[in-house]
Amino acid sequence: MMSKQSATGCGVGAVLMWGLLALLGSSTTSIPPFQLLFICFLISAGLMLFQRLMQKKSLLVKPELSPRSWLFGIVGLFGFHFCYFIALKLAPALEVSLIVYLWPLLLTVLVAQQGSRLIAFIGGGIGFVGIALLILSKDNAVAANSNFPAAEQTLGYVLAFSCAGIWSCYSWYLSKVPGKVEDVGWLSLAVAGFSLLAHLLLEPVNWQLSANEWLGALLLGLGPVGGAFYLWDIGMKGGNQILLASFSFAAPLITAISLVIAGVSDWSLEILLALGLVMLGAGIANWKGQPKDTKKERVKTTPA
Repeated sequence: MMSKQSATGCGVGAVLMWGLLALLGSSTTSIPPFQLLFICFLISAGLMLFQRLMQKKSLLVKPELSPRSWLFGIVGLFGFHFCYFIALKLAPALEVSLIVYLWPLLLTVLVAQQGSRLIAFIGGGIGFVGIALLILSKDNAVAANSNFPAAEQTLGYVLAFSCAGIWSCYSWYLSKVPGKVEDVGWLSLAVAGFSLLAHLLLEPVNWQLSANEWLGALLLGLGPVGGAFYLWDIGMKGGNQILLASFSFAAPLITAISLVIAGVSDWSLEILLALGLVMLGAGIANWKGQPKDTKKERVKTTPA
């Protein structure tokens, strides 16, 4: 059985992968989002099938998922991306990004124990301020030139809030129910089917992709939009959930740092401030303090 530290490390690995999403997906920007989602989740399902093949297990086996797990899994994995992609079409990316990144704050509160939810909320709030600072400094000029109809913009905000609620609830559900890691593979197969349907209904169909686009999709499927969901499942079920929830604020920060390292963008004061606030928020959210009852243990002696 995997230790709590190892499970937490897997969850951290998932956040690191999500932080590399922009860098790894730079060659797939011309692929329609639901088409890309179909490819990535098909690769994600393939990871599970490959593992079963390597373990010499039968590939055609009935998934051991309850109806509730199917519901939470499909709504979590497909519903989040569906709402996110539509929200980006209806509202400015700046506001959508800020609203969506409320999910680590919500998750921090959900997984905290009842007596420590206030401190978890404060820590998560500080982390959110850091990410808000980073996103605002990056996209402010773009947002100022945005022009979206008011009705569509409102719907976009509602969908963005839905993203935050969906992913935080899905992650919280993972922390509460047992299950096998390969369950993510079966869910990925179902999500791939829904993504293909959305692609055929909502997007132009064109499968003449370049070699770079196929390679980019493969890397995303193995990492941020595929393999990361297995790691997140392990982390939320067996790791330090509060630490992972607060560390999740680091994903856009990792994105910024990875783009700097790759030479795409430059260092800025906002990146350093965001880094400090995220680390401070994570520390506060995970601070347990001193126990209230500090009575010394009484030593009983027996008469001679």
